[in-house]
Amino acid sequence: MRVGMRKQEKETTNMVRYGNKGLNDWRDDALRIATEHGFKDATFGEDMALIHSEVSEALEDFRDGKLPHEMTYAEKKVAGHDDSGNTIHYQAHFATMYGVDDTTMKPRKPCGIPSELADIIIRVLHVAGKHGVDIERAVREKTEYNESRPIKHGGKVL
Repeated sequence: MRVGMRKQEKETTNMVRYGNKGLNDWRDDALRIATEHGFKDATFGEDMALIHSEVSEALEDFRDGKLPHEMTYAEKKVAGHDDSGNTIHYQAHFATMYGVDDTTMKPRKPCGIPSELADIIIRVLHVAGKHGVDIERAVREKTEYNESRPIKHGGKVL
């Protein structure tokens, strides 16, 4: 993707790449990408903890004042260190549009609550793929069941 790509061009490019996928297709992609990047040995419990960590990151963004719809993009910085000797991976400022980082020519890192929600979904799909879950069927059946339940079922306050 080139720098300055118009929104319509980007959407068209993504439609060609991602097409009209179902959840099981996304599940398969999540499993493939995670496996290719070395994320394959976690136990089921560890996978659940990693999903929880993404939920916690979304909550921390909200607690820091970020809005649920607010997406920003980190500018990647060439390897460097701060005054304490810690490695710096991302600069402190964020772009407001998706695109390519001029220094690395790689996509900018999406940040914020929408990105954390996406991470939650991707991790869930990865776990479903690891364990052979037909996630399309599970979501469809659970949604149909939820539609049949009474309003605020269970009598809980929250």
